[in-house]
Amino acid sequence: MARVAIPVTTSDRAGVTVPAATTGDATNNHSVVNSGSTVLLVKNTGATTARTVSFHLDRTVDGFTPAPRAESIPFGVTQVFGPFPVADYGPILMVDVDNAELTVQALRI
Repeated sequence: MARVAIPVTTSDRAGVTVPAATTGDATNNHSVVNSGSTVLLVKNTGATTARTVSFHLDRTVDGFTPAPRAESIPFGVTQVFGPFPVADYGPILMVDVDNAELTVQALRI
């Protein structure tokens, strides 16, 4: 199945409106265009349980693909992740969520 694309908002000195967050899709997961200066705002909208977001690496080490980097987000908390170097994470960042209680927004500086 195709991953759900997360739109990227590029900042500028005049200011831009941050778009609505993309609701997490734990079945299809997500992708985002990665320039190396992309950051993600991930919010756990739940009220009781920590949720996990994972970021896939796009390279191998000695012929092995490293496991995705997984981070736990406490309930009710928003965290900022990134930037994601293109050499490590690729030009398309693959993002997995474990529940629809996570929302994601992508920003480029």
